[in-house]
Amino acid sequence: MNLGKLFTAQADFSAPQIIEIEVDITKRGIPAFSIVGLGDKAVDESRERVNAALRNSGFREPKQYKTVVSLSPASLRKEGSYFDLPIALGVLLADDEVELEFSTENKLFVGELSLDGILKPISGALSIALCAKQTGITSLYVPAENADEAALVEGLRVFPVKTLQQLIEHLAQEHAEEKNSSKIIRPHKQVAPPGQTEPTVDFSHIVGQEHVKRALTIAAAGRHNIAMYGPAGTGKTMLAKAFCGILPNLNPDKQIESTVIHSCHGSDINGLITEPPMRAPHHTSSYVAVIGGGAYPKPGEITLAHNGVLFLDEFPEFDKRVLESLREPLEDKQVRISRSKASKTFPADFILIAAMNPPSAVYRSGSLITPADER
Repeated sequence: MNLGKLFTAQADFSAPQIIEIEVDITKRGIPAFSIVGLGDKAVDESRERVNAALRNSGFREPKQYKTVVSLSPASLRKEGSYFDLPIALGVLLADDEVELEFSTENKLFVGELSLDGILKPISGALSIALCAKQTGITSLYVPAENADEAALVEGLRVFPVKTLQQLIEHLAQEHAEEKNSSKIIRPHKQVAPPGQTEPTVDFSHIVGQEHVKRALTIAAAGRHNIAMYGPAGTGKTMLAKAFCGILPNLNPDKQIESTVIHSCHGSDINGLITEPPMRAPHHTSSYVAVIGGGAYPKPGEITLAHNGVLFLDEFPEFDKRVLESLREPLEDKQVRISRSKASKTFPADFILIAAMNPPSAVYRSGSLITPADER
C-alpha cells in the first residue's frame, strides 16, 4: 500500500487553515472515489474534475480502483475548489503503477482544475500565502493568475502554475535536481504595490456646497460618522464619492488586512489595496448582504468597508433590521454573527456616511412646502 500525503490551505480572512490531504488507493474492494473530511458540494465535485484532468493530462483515472481522499482536520468544514490540484497530486503519489516521484516537503498547493488540466484562478490567494508563511511553508504553488497577489507576501517562494502537466514535470525534475531544465517553473517575482491614484470625483470638481465640504473634512480628520440630507440632485452622492479622496492612504498593515478581506470575498482586485475602500449597497439590500450572516456566517458590506467608508444612500429606506444592527459595529468596530452551525467575528471599522431627503417635506419651484402649508 502506498499513501500520498501533502498540504493545501483553505482561505479565510480571519483564520486561514492548513489542510492535510491523504490519498489511499487499493485494488481490493469495489472501485470508488470518495472524499471524506466534511467537504461541501464543491469539494465533493472535485473527484469528477480530478478524474478528467488526470485523464486529459495523460495519466490513469483513480476511479478504476478504490480511492479514498481524506481532508484533515476532519472536524473543520471545507469549502471551495482549492483542493483540486493537491488531490490530483496526492492520487499520483499514491498510485503504485505510476512511475513518478517528487518531493512535497515544505510545499503547499492550491488551485482549481479544469477538465483539460488547466488551472483556474481562486479567491483568497493572499490569505493562503500569509498562512503558508506563518506555518513555515517555503514554497507555494498557485494558479498563474493568482501569482501577483500571492507574491505580495515577502519571504515566500511563489510558483505560478498554468497546467497540471507543467507542475508534475517541474516537481519531477526538481526532485532529480535538473535545475537547468526549461520545464522548471521559476519563482514569481514580487510586484511593487501601486501608488495612490487620482480619485474619480474630487472636491475640486464640486462647485459650492462649502459648508458640506467643511463638515466632511472634519469627519475625515476625526473619523466621525456623518449624515447629509437635502432634496434630490443637490450633490449628496457626489460629495460622498469625493470623501474618499481626502482620506489618507492605508498603512502597510491595513493594506494587507483590506486586501485579504476583498480577496477572500472574490472581489476583482488589482494588487494591494492602498486606499480606503468604499462600499455603497443599494437600499433594497438584505440584512445578510449588509451585515453578514447565513447558515455558515459570511461577511457583509460592513466588513468589505473595513478601514474605509460605508455609504448608505436613501438611508431611511433601508430595512429596519439593518439600521438597528449598525449600532454594534459602529461602537465595537466589529460584528459577531452566531448561528446554529457556526459563530464568527468579522472586523467592521468604517466611517458611515448616510444620505437622505428631508422628511415630511415637498419641494415645489425651489421652495420648501411643509405639510402644514399644504393644509
